[in-house]
Amino acid sequence: MPENDVPRWPSDDKDTSSAEPQGAKREGEATVWLPMSGLANGKTEELSVPKVTPESGSWFQPVVEAGSLDEEPDVPKTPTPQWSAFEPVTPVTPAEPEQDEEPKTRFVKPVQPQYGDEPDWDQFDRDPVTPPREAEPPAPEPSQEPARQESPGQEPARQESPRQEPPRQEPRRQEPRRRPEQGRIEPPLPAPVPSATMHARPVRIEPSEERFDAEATVGIQRPEPPSQEPPAAGTEAAPAPKPKRRRKALLITTLVVVLLLAGMGGAAAMPKVSNRLGLPWAPNAPKGEIPKPAAVTRVLHGPDVNGAAPTKEGLAAALAGPAAAADLGTLTGTVVDAATGNVLWDKNSGTALTPASTTKILVVAAALLSMDHGTQISTKIVQGAEPGTVILVAGGDPSLTSLPLGTDSPLYPGAAHVDDLVAQVKKAAGGKIAKVQLDISVFKGPTSAKGWDPEDTAAGNTYMAPVLPVMADGGRADPKNDHSPRVANPAAALTQKIAGKLEAQAGGTTTAPKDAKVLGEVKSQPLSEFASSLMQLSDNLMADVLARQIALTKGAEPSFTGGATATMNVLDQAGFDLTGVQINDGSGLSDQNKIPAKVLSEILAVAAAPDGKDPRTAKLRPLLAGLPVAGGSGTLEKRYGDPASAAGRGWVRGKTGTLSGVNTLAGVVLDTDGRMLVFALMSSGSDQNKGRAALDVVAATLHQCGCR
Repeated sequence: MPENDVPRWPSDDKDTSSAEPQGAKREGEATVWLPMSGLANGKTEELSVPKVTPESGSWFQPVVEAGSLDEEPDVPKTPTPQWSAFEPVTPVTPAEPEQDEEPKTRFVKPVQPQYGDEPDWDQFDRDPVTPPREAEPPAPEPSQEPARQESPGQEPARQESPRQEPPRQEPRRQEPRRRPEQGRIEPPLPAPVPSATMHARPVRIEPSEERFDAEATVGIQRPEPPSQEPPAAGTEAAPAPKPKRRRKALLITTLVVVLLLAGMGGAAAMPKVSNRLGLPWAPNAPKGEIPKPAAVTRVLHGPDVNGAAPTKEGLAAALAGPAAAADLGTLTGTVVDAATGNVLWDKNSGTALTPASTTKILVVAAALLSMDHGTQISTKIVQGAEPGTVILVAGGDPSLTSLPLGTDSPLYPGAAHVDDLVAQVKKAAGGKIAKVQLDISVFKGPTSAKGWDPEDTAAGNTYMAPVLPVMADGGRADPKNDHSPRVANPAAALTQKIAGKLEAQAGGTTTAPKDAKVLGEVKSQPLSEFASSLMQLSDNLMADVLARQIALTKGAEPSFTGGATATMNVLDQAGFDLTGVQINDGSGLSDQNKIPAKVLSEILAVAAAPDGKDPRTAKLRPLLAGLPVAGGSGTLEKRYGDPASAAGRGWVRGKTGTLSGVNTLAGVVLDTDGRMLVFALMSSGSDQNKGRAALDVVAATLHQCGCR
C-alpha cells in the first residue's frame, strides 16, 4: 500500500496522456477512444471518453446533482461518490501510455456492466508493481455489524455485538473514477478527512449484499452506519430479510401440530377411546334421550304373594336326602312360607341347640325393636379438671376408624374418624394440651363372658377383642383387614394414638366431670347401618357392644348379663316365644347359649312378612338387609362354590354360625316360583367344613324346589 494512504496521481487538471487514440468531436468537445476488454460478452470494445480541458473542469471536481439527498442548505458538503456497491463495473485496461509524453487526465464515462458478472474488486487495491493475487481463501462468515467510520480525533471504535441491519435504501448510481498512472477505472471516493488516528478497516460488499472483511484499500473508506432516521418521502424502504431459522422452526412446529392433530383424530376414531371419552360417534353412545333419574330407597318390601307356595309333601320329598346327610350330625330346623307364616317343613325345631353366631339375630332384632333406627353412638373429648388436660369419654362405639379423613372404612362404612375428633379438639382447646386421659365408665362388669374360651380375648386372635366402650377399627391392627390380629387393650391404644396426634402424653383412666366442656365429638353410623355391618362381618365385638346399648336404652346394667337380659325382655315383650332360649352374650361365642331353631325362623318370618301384615315387620325389615349373600358378600362370600350347592349362589341370604362342632345357618331364599321361604338350620356334632357344605346343599335345594 502507498505511504500514508495518499493517492499517487496528478493533482492538476492537465491532460498528461502521451497519446490520444483517434476520436471524433462531439459538439465541440474532444473525445478519445479507449479499448475496453473483459466485458460480459467476452469481446473488446472501444469506449468514447470526453476529454478534460480547463474549460470543462477538473477530473477531481465533484458533480452534485440538483435535488440530491446529500444536499443540505448552507452546509459545505463532502463530494458524494456516484458509485454503487451493488452494481459491479467491469474494469477497463487502456493502452499503455508512453513514458516520454506528458501525462494527460481523461474523464472516462463508465460503462454499465452486465449484472451477475463478478468484478475483480481486488484490482482497485493492487499496487502497479504488485502482480494479481491468486484465488482468495474462503471468505469468513458475513458480519452482521455494518462497517462504521470513526470521527477524527476519536479512539478506534470497539467491536460491538451483532445487531440487526435496518432496511437498506436503494443506492444511487455514482460515476466511476480512474487512476491515470495505472490505467484503471475505479469508483470515486469522498475526500478523505486527514486524521492521525484513522484506521478504518475496509469492508468488501458483494452484489448479493453480503459484507466481508478485506485488505485496506487505497483511498476507499468504510461506509458509515446506516442512519436510524426514517426514509425520505417518496422513498420506500426495502423490507429486512426474515431469519431462516425462524421460518424453519415455524415450519417444524406446524408439522408437529398437524401430526398431533392427526394422531388424536385417529385415536378418537377408535371404539375403545371414543367409548371412554363419551364421544358422540362412540359405539356405546346413547341412541336416544337420557332417562331421568329415578328415586331410590333402601326400604325392603315384602315377598310376592302371587306365586304358588310349595306343599309340605313336596318340600319334604325334596329335602329328604339333603337333610339326612351324615355330615350334618344332629340336625334341627324349620322352613316357613314368609307370605302366610305357615310352617312347610320342620325337624325338631323346638329343640334348643348351641346357636353360635346366629345369636346375633336375636340381639339385632331386639335393638331394632327397642331403639330408634337413626340412633348414633357418641364419642367425646372434654376438658379435664386440670389445666392442659383433656379426657376421652367413651360412649360404646368400637367402629371409630384410624384411616385418614376422606378415606371411608371398608369394614364399617360411614364410621367416624379419629382425625376428625382430634381436629376439633385442636381448634377448641385454645392452648397446648399436655395430657389425655380415658373415661370408660359407661360399661360395667368383666370384658369377657361366661362360656368363652380364654383365647377369645387373648392378644393376637382374629375374631374378638376385650369388650370396651371405645377403640379404633374394632381393635384390629390393620384397619382394612377383617381378619387382622386384635390388640390386647384397644381402648388404651386409642388413647395413646390421640395423645400422639395432640403432642401430649397419655394419662391413664379417670371419670370426666359432669357438665365438662366438650372440645370435640364424633358419632357412629346410624343404628340400621351399624347393625348391617355387624351382620355382614358377623362382628362379635359389635354384637356385644350392641347388647350393652340395648341395656342402656332399657335402663339395665351395660354388661354381659345386663345386655342378655335386656335382649330377652325386648323380644318377649314383642310377642316372640322364647321357650328354651338361654343367652350369656350378644356375639354367640359362649358355648352356654341355647336357642331353638323355631325362635330364629319366627323372628326372620316377621321381618320378611308382607307389608302391613304385622306391625313389627317395619322395624325388623333392616335385619334382612344385613344378611350375607351366598357367594357374594360377608361370611357367605366364599361359600356355595361346590356343584351340589352352586344353585343357591345369589339366591340364598343367611346368617352363619360356627363353633367347635357347631354349624348353623338361618335366612331367606326364593324358590323357582318366586316364593320367599324362611329357614333355620342348626347342626350339632358336625365337622366345620363338611357341616357347612351340607347346610349349603339344603338351602340350595330350597331354591330349586317348586315342591308341589
